[in-house]
Amino acid sequence: MTLTNKKTYDLVIVGAGASGFTAAYQASKNGLSVLLVEKGRHTGGSGDWVEGIFAVGSDMQKAKNVKLTKDDVLNEELDYSHFEADTNSWKQYIDHSAEMITWLRDLGVKYVDVQGLGSGNVTWHLMQGNGKQAIHTALEPQAKKVGTEIITSVAVKALHQDAHGTITGVTLESEADHHTETITTRAVILATGGYLNNQKLIDQDTNYNAHQLIPVNSGKNTGDGLNLAWGIGAQKYRMGMAMLFGGYVKDPTKPAYLYRTSDMNGAVTQQSLLWVNENGNRFTNEEVVDNFAHAGNALFTQNRVFSILDQGAIDHLANTGLYKPMGTYFTEKKTLDELKPEIDQALAEKLPFIHKADSIAELAQALDMPDLVTTIARYNQLCETGEDTDYHKQAKFMVGVDQGPYYAFELGVGAFCTMGGLKVDLDNRVLDTNGQVIAGLYAAGNDAAGMLVGDTYGPNMPGTEGGYAFYSGRHSANTVTDYVHSHQTVTN
Repeated sequence: MTLTNKKTYDLVIVGAGASGFTAAYQASKNGLSVLLVEKGRHTGGSGDWVEGIFAVGSDMQKAKNVKLTKDDVLNEELDYSHFEADTNSWKQYIDHSAEMITWLRDLGVKYVDVQGLGSGNVTWHLMQGNGKQAIHTALEPQAKKVGTEIITSVAVKALHQDAHGTITGVTLESEADHHTETITTRAVILATGGYLNNQKLIDQDTNYNAHQLIPVNSGKNTGDGLNLAWGIGAQKYRMGMAMLFGGYVKDPTKPAYLYRTSDMNGAVTQQSLLWVNENGNRFTNEEVVDNFAHAGNALFTQNRVFSILDQGAIDHLANTGLYKPMGTYFTEKKTLDELKPEIDQALAEKLPFIHKADSIAELAQALDMPDLVTTIARYNQLCETGEDTDYHKQAKFMVGVDQGPYYAFELGVGAFCTMGGLKVDLDNRVLDTNGQVIAGLYAAGNDAAGMLVGDTYGPNMPGTEGGYAFYSGRHSANTVTDYVHSHQTVTN
């Protein structure tokens, strides 16, 4: 039994997530024969969790009278990245961003709102049902309708080139029995989602401590596309940037995604309450959570981090209200109704990240934090005066820690994805180590998104990576179409 229906295709796309399905639909609609290859049993990947996408000048923004120009965005993004981001890539993306909102809507994607995130601009076009619905109720059925062939549980193991370095085919391998086949193709789009789940690459090519990093994604983003491209001479570019999102309860016993929408995780990471390090010392203004990427950077300055709550804060969050509004999963929340049951369950299971004590001294002893008692005394004093002269947090978030029992929640640093690995031109063509095009090889989504960033993701323009996944998928499909039509068509 063969892995594919045919032996030749105009285009092979590696990875069936947001960028892969967008590319597949557009290329098939353009008349190309397209094979979409997914190594997992299920399609969608980390794209299923995209909450919303970036745009400037959309009809939704105009309806809300959002005063944000293309020049505003470009200048802010270049400044934010210290001009490590590519100016022309950003200009191109910005110019087509509003068009993508309409294009996806026409395919069946529904939006619920456009808003900012934390202190960010109002660029986040939230999708009903997140990326999961956009992919599986809009793009996937539409791609099938226009002729895309989709195979799962199959990996692309090698890219093939002719004597001139032009892409000519790929080797496929069944994940079930490791049976291999080679097919011919005119072009390949790599859309494999980056390398967040490849600890070796994280250790080798980033400054992050992989033991503190908590990937909250599909678990399949192991750098497959990057390794395929590097293996034929592609340039390794803009490695080292993960989309951090601040603290995340550190529980090695359970899949990380289970805590993504939990009230407990929201309480200890998004309410700007007290954070301390492994010695029990405060180390930052906890309002840094308003830019979740900055929060992740701040947490990585410490070896271990704990969020300290007393019973008074827990009662307030559960019964009275939030200290501050939170992100998409909590936008309708007025109180954290499940906070107490979730804490009780975690304690009952003796999960390693949570600690409870009747006194601060007891908590300090249990966690071997020599400075915690002094830190709490100082913090409570600042709360009473209403002025944080140490880190200048606003008075409304200076909530005293003085009502037992007391709780410490160990935090890791959450991350959604990496951005970067391959250098691409404005046609999303992959470049070699000399900056020359590898004919027939393209990259989209996270594999190519290093063109947009410096060392830190920008929640100041929320939705940029999710939006780029869809945009670059469509754009690369159109440029592949031009490439295929300008060369001899692959014989079917």
